[in-house]
Amino acid sequence: MHDRQPLKPMEAAFLADVCKALAHPARVRILKHLLDENRCICGSIVDILPLAQSTVSQHLKILKDAGLVRGEVEGRKTCYCADRELLSRFNGFIEAMLRQSEGRVCP
Repeated sequence: MHDRQPLKPMEAAFLADVCKALAHPARVRILKHLLDENRCICGSIVDILPLAQSTVSQHLKILKDAGLVRGEVEGRKTCYCADRELLSRFNGFIEAMLRQSEGRVCP
């Protein structure tokens, strides 16, 4: 039998914040691009999306605020990368919830 403990409030808040930040297709695409490139300048993110620079910047801010993306100023540009450690933590919580509910089937 699996240990079915409820999520702690801080864990639930963390999961909700990450899910909220990923709740827009453009932000999912930005995160995927950053993971694929492992390092990216904002200008090249604009090139992969049919969005204005200001809109991409707003999406990057939301991802940064949630901790999914880190930005480092390099001269006049900012280099962004995905925070793989935070994503691993998020993945661990999701996997734990799935393990705890193994064998259950929704009618």
